[in-house]
Amino acid sequence: MTPADTNLEAKSGTDVAHSERSVSSPAQDELPDADAQAGVQDIEATTVAWTKTVLTIAYVMLWIIYFVETMLNGVTGALTPYVTSAFALHSLTPTVSILSSVIGGVTNLTLAKILDVFGRPQGYLFCVCLAVVGLIMMAACNGVEAYAAAMVFHTVGNNGIQYTISVFVADTSSLRNRGLMQAIVNSASLITCWLAGPVSEGFLNGPGWRWCFGMFTILVPVVTLPLFGLLMNNYMKARRLGLVPKRDSNRTALQSTLYYCRQFDAIGLLLVSAGVALFLLPFNLYTMQARGWNSPLVISMLVVGIVLMISFVVWEKFFAPITFIPYSLLLDRTVFGACLLSAALFLSFTLWNSYFGSFLQVSKGLSVEHASYVSQSYTVIGVLCAVSVGYLIHRTGKFKPAALYVGIPLSILGVGLMIHFRHADRNIGYIVMCHIFIAIASGIVIICDEIAILAAASHEYVAVCIAVLGIFSNIGGAIGYTVAAAIWQDVIPKKLMAYLPAEDLPNLLLIYADLTTQLSYPMGSPTRLAIQRAYGDAMLRLLAAATAAWVLGAVGVLMWRNINVIGIKQTKGHVW
Repeated sequence: MTPADTNLEAKSGTDVAHSERSVSSPAQDELPDADAQAGVQDIEATTVAWTKTVLTIAYVMLWIIYFVETMLNGVTGALTPYVTSAFALHSLTPTVSILSSVIGGVTNLTLAKILDVFGRPQGYLFCVCLAVVGLIMMAACNGVEAYAAAMVFHTVGNNGIQYTISVFVADTSSLRNRGLMQAIVNSASLITCWLAGPVSEGFLNGPGWRWCFGMFTILVPVVTLPLFGLLMNNYMKARRLGLVPKRDSNRTALQSTLYYCRQFDAIGLLLVSAGVALFLLPFNLYTMQARGWNSPLVISMLVVGIVLMISFVVWEKFFAPITFIPYSLLLDRTVFGACLLSAALFLSFTLWNSYFGSFLQVSKGLSVEHASYVSQSYTVIGVLCAVSVGYLIHRTGKFKPAALYVGIPLSILGVGLMIHFRHADRNIGYIVMCHIFIAIASGIVIICDEIAILAAASHEYVAVCIAVLGIFSNIGGAIGYTVAAAIWQDVIPKKLMAYLPAEDLPNLLLIYADLTTQLSYPMGSPTRLAIQRAYGDAMLRLLAAATAAWVLGAVGVLMWRNINVIGIKQTKGHVW
């Protein structure tokens, strides 16, 4: 018996309750990793100290939190056009989300280090505070500028809460069960995807959008803080059991600053965060520059961003005393392949989906309500398939075959077939069929992708790996939106000029720019048929590019090692 075991046994006999004595003598391999950072040690000690009952309660809390957070995401998206319209600046609707989306993606890198260095509960509470501050500012804003600033706080906090939930699931589930548990937690979106619209409409027709944000200002802390209390209570239990290493540093303020800069890999974090932010911003801001991509500002941001990301790799390889992510992990083919797949997934999705809602209404004649049902089916089917593939991984231990032989081919089939069925005279049922194929593939790919990157890393790097995967998603999405907009702006005006009846040519710019004007022409009329032909030509190019993007995804999956997750032990204590 080790000295640690002896100390724990003696402690349990005196000042530890009966419920704690059951974990008072954990096996040596269940003790926290002495080489891990403090936050990782603390969560490992917590999972050793708590019981399966507490773990079950925690997962119920996670589901409720995810329910509220995903509903809030949908409501915010629905209300933003009305907020900008309230200040007579509806044209700035996309602009207010640009900076917040980029910052929200990049800050998860910083949050990953907060979770690892200070602890999961501390980082989680920090995100809750930011989210609530953002909601208060959104409810009280008196201009678009104030709303845009509030969106930054809200997005960083809200995204951070959901990111921390993903890390918590990774902390409290075995690699074999991780995909299934992540899918079950995400299943809340099966309900919330249908609620955001009615909730938004109810407040807009009633007390107003400010009261909606005010309601979430109360609701978010009410549903999120109990999980913080649960984690802290069990962390204190782990301390009483002696599972948490003593950390009496006796450092001065300056020494503490230098110590945490070293623990955070502050230089590496600054390089990668600034690099990714400067790389992503031009994809969103180039339209605001008179010279577009030829603008000196856009070019300089791209160049500096790429240089900083290369500098980050060099720093991690040669100079970092404590690496943000080990250089060997950066070059691991499974990790790199997972990142490529994540970028390809979001690149393809944003290419075909950017104008999909408008396409359903203009070319297929669907109402806004029916078009939204088709779009929401992507979420519903994707979540159901994620649960199924999570269970399959639990049973077989294999994740690569599902992605390689089902996910990738089904994605290519779904997007490719949509090219054939995009024409206005084809039955809408074929488009729905293609959409279902893509949704099934998405549910499979998302779960397998996260399992792949986590299977290649130790528990110490779980938070960082999930954050890096999110960064590649943002990069793929930013490129996809940019390419989609460029294709649309190039094809639609030219094709309208070629197809519109001569009497409608004077209205070309209005028809191109206004969805309501496009829908005002009856189905079957010469002008509507001309608009539908233009849409078909644009969708051909968008769908072709989206199909080609899956070549990158297939390469990413082929790079994975065929790992069997059964028997791989990353987590400690009572986990699923």
